[in-house]
Amino acid sequence: MPRKHVNDAGTNKRDLPQKTCVSCGKPFAWRRKWARDWDQVKFCSDRCRSAGEVRPGGPAAPGS
Repeated sequence: MPRKHVNDAGTNKRDLPQKTCVSCGKPFAWRRKWARDWDQVKFCSDRCRSAGEVRPGGPAAPGS
């Protein structure tokens, strides 16, 4: 169970908006650091961002 501030009810992670990473295809949830530009966020991590838009279904096939 995640810790919460004593005076704060907090927000459950399942209540946050989600997107699907365009590189790996996995779902990821909103993060506070993305608050200003959530509409432009396409990747779940720096690793996926450096790989780029591979394909909608998941990671690229080896050798392509």
